[in-house]
Amino acid sequence: MSNYDNTNTGILFKNDVGDNPKRPAYKGKIDVDGKEYQLAGWLREGKSGKFISLKIDDKAAAKPAAKEETDEIPF
Repeated sequence: MSNYDNTNTGILFKNDVGDNPKRPAYKGKIDVDGKEYQLAGWLREGKSGKFISLKIDDKAAAKPAAKEETDEIPF
């Protein structure tokens, strides 16, 4: 097994868009300074031709946060 450093690298895979035009055409992940993020890309067309529009999300923020339990009665 190689000891490859994945820091500051990323990858995108073709995504099944189905019948939802808002769904990204590509999804993947990217590592920035050792922190992993989710990456999404949409195929767009502009004045200069076709391009991929990207969005990056914090993987930790994408997961639902655990609900904090308290001893307080909610009413």
